[in-house]
Amino acid sequence: MSETNTKIDTINVEVAYAEPAKQLILPVNVDAGTTVGGAIVQSGIMMKFPDLDIENSKVGIFGKATTMTTVLKDADRVEIYRPLIADPKEVRRKRAAEGKATKKGGSSDA
Repeated sequence: MSETNTKIDTINVEVAYAEPAKQLILPVNVDAGTTVGGAIVQSGIMMKFPDLDIENSKVGIFGKATTMTTVLKDADRVEIYRPLIADPKEVRRKRAAEGKATKKGGSSDA
């Protein structure tokens, strides 16, 4: 009797997460049909980052936002995103306002 008929197809994916001081991309071999959430659990990445709150984290595949229930394809890279510390639009506004104030007040030629 051959066991080739009972072979389960697997795919290779990566699970990535980064903190300012530490980044990690873990290769994971999972069953075909595995979801983003399943790959994250199987990767063991939460053991490497104990403070990672996976239930409240946003996730994506190659930079495109997705959900934990999305089924993965071979060679996908699951990315776990950290929450933003500051609103990027507000940071740009503040930087622009400081730049204008410096230009106006920085020169005494006029």
